Amino acid sequence: MAKQQAEIWDAVVVGAGPAGLRAAETLGAAGYRVLIADAKPSVARKFLMAGKSGLNLTKDEPREQLQANYGDKASWLAPMLAHCSAQEVQDWARGLGVTLFSGSTGRVFPVEMKASPLLRAWLSRLDSYGVERRTRWRWLGWDGDALLFDTVEGPQRVDARCTVLAMGGASWSRLGSDGAWADVLKRKAVPLAPFKPANVGLLVDWSAYMASHFGAPLKGIALMAGDLVSRGEAVISDRGLEGGGVYTVCAAVRDGAPLTIDLLPDLSAKEIAQRLARPRGKASWSSHMRKVLKLSPPRLALLQEFCRPLPTDPEALAGVLKSIPVQHAGLRPMDEAISTAGGVTVEALDDQLMLRALPGVFCSGEMLDWEAPTGGYLLTACLATGRWAGQGAIAYLRDLT
Repeated sequence: MAKQQAEIWDAVVVGAGPAGLRAAETLGAAGYRVLIADAKPSVARKFLMAGKSGLNLTKDEPREQLQANYGDKASWLAPMLAHCSAQEVQDWARGLGVTLFSGSTGRVFPVEMKASPLLRAWLSRLDSYGVERRTRWRWLGWDGDALLFDTVEGPQRVDARCTVLAMGGASWSRLGSDGAWADVLKRKAVPLAPFKPANVGLLVDWSAYMASHFGAPLKGIALMAGDLVSRGEAVISDRGLEGGGVYTVCAAVRDGAPLTIDLLPDLSAKEIAQRLARPRGKASWSSHMRKVLKLSPPRLALLQEFCRPLPTDPEALAGVLKSIPVQHAGLRPMDEAISTAGGVTVEALDDQLMLRALPGVFCSGEMLDWEAPTGGYLLTACLATGRWAGQGAIAYLRDLT
């Protein structure tokens, strides 16, 4: 039998990632009694893991340019991002005592690069607001009007005047984002879009020839799939292709668009053909190409992997170099994806991110059906939707009084 918590919380936030913590912060700053519950032994585990290679907080670019990276959900997210722009995210982090810098591409990082100092300051702020946390509390849904949790102390029932759900998508399940909440909401007739991998690498069955290039970066290329074009880098791994350049176009690949790579995006096909037409003497085509086009060994290896035999006509070869067809076996498994698309649909929510089917229940973060490339966009939208849901919860609580 579930134990009943004696107190009634103003708000319970389920999920202690960036969206949940931002929602709790918004509610706590307004003076409400807030409880955060998370299934894992510690909070913000995916946030900390993402920050191990450098915590990319946001992208320092104009609001309209930032919003354009959210695809068909850009207009829906626009009001949330308008109140949590790249500048607001930076001001918020600095308010926590974190010193930031912008890289050459506009990506914003803490000077310390790690996520842990920011998280410690963030949790300290939440403590100052009286926000309480429970870990190893897995949300099971509702028992009557109360929230039901599976805990190390047995089942717990918690009463709350409103709830903010922020349990992530369906990738990196070992860090807490397993998508198990979807079954609970389906039973409540909440419309959900199927989960899909986003920001994930490609599976490629390489020939033995490529083994010597595993781990090598592909710089100075352009990847194209459907309407998406990326000038980001890729990495040749033993399982395929990965990296920011691949992640940017993977949504189109996922939807069936062929992927091509331009090995020389800064040169036109005509310029390439002219260089290739230079006398090569006794040099092989490979040596000639490497010399006149300055092709790095990984780029040359990719060309030879996907385009054998190579044409010897300069114009024909120039065309190949500008559009190499990538033969792949699809995307890597969803649990290996950095993020996921799918989840709670736009139609399921009102303008304040409250579920139409469940008054007083708000959703935020990767639970929502949106996607964006890496580069600060994911974290910015999680913070923006967490803040928006928190403000929606505040408006709801005020209407109750």
